[in-house]
Amino acid sequence: MPPESSLAPAQDVIHNIGYRNYTGARLGRRYIRRSLYVQSLRGAYGLGRSAKSKVLPMILFAAMCLPAAIIVAVTVATKANKLLVAYTAYAPYLQAVIGLFLAAQAPQSVSRDLRFKTVPLYFSRPMERFDYVVAKFAALASALFILTAAPLLILYLGALLAKLGFAGQTKGLAEGLVSVALLSLLFAGIGLVIAALTPRRGFGVAAIIAVLTISYGAVSTIQAIALARDTTDVIGWLGLFSPLTLIDGVQTAFLQATSDFPGGHGPGTGAGVVYLLVVLGLIAGSYALLMRRYRKAGL
Repeated sequence: MPPESSLAPAQDVIHNIGYRNYTGARLGRRYIRRSLYVQSLRGAYGLGRSAKSKVLPMILFAAMCLPAAIIVAVTVATKANKLLVAYTAYAPYLQAVIGLFLAAQAPQSVSRDLRFKTVPLYFSRPMERFDYVVAKFAALASALFILTAAPLLILYLGALLAKLGFAGQTKGLAEGLVSVALLSLLFAGIGLVIAALTPRRGFGVAAIIAVLTISYGAVSTIQAIALARDTTDVIGWLGLFSPLTLIDGVQTAFLQATSDFPGGHGPGTGAGVVYLLVVLGLIAGSYALLMRRYRKAGL
């Protein structure tokens, strides 16, 4: 028989390991939204991520700023009476760099959350779809604005260094900043919608590049054909079918920019109102589509 001690009933013991209820401040949805925004904005430039993640965004940022520095150096050295490139024309000249940045960072912002089904972890906190979508949208738009506004500031400081007119340069800078702000919102919305439609990052990258490149190439080609056939009336309206030409039309109509449309046939003020409404409609529509996408994801 087993020893008598082994037949004794087990003694249950409760161990106090020192857990206490949380008595601190409940920061709520606003704090969560701001934290997600900051984390997403930092992530767009690889901050807080691996060294490999920083390479491409930093190279693209340098590629955006380097031509501005060269323009400033030439302006100062030659004592020119104006900058070689207008503030509103700078971003369109470097559209390829902007497109690559968007194609790389929009999928990074949302595709992996959908692919690896980590989005529900965000919603374990008091967060709603509105908070997630607004934070991601604002973060990517801010990242694009930093990318496009930094070279304009370099141009502005260089113009002041070259002793160009303060009032004229300040006005030009303000017009350029309004232009790139609209561009950043529009491109961020389009990029996030495309990226959110596929959890595969590679597909998202290819789709964003294709949408920006094909739409701009098709519109520019048809505009050139219209100019060759002397049907210039349609050139301005054709610009409604590409994101970059939309921004060109708005800044031509309202920001005193020189149009890049063939023959310089940009929209007038009346058509410019249509351009502006389409841009604002696309931004609002992108937000609505993102909300619907995450509603379908059950969030």
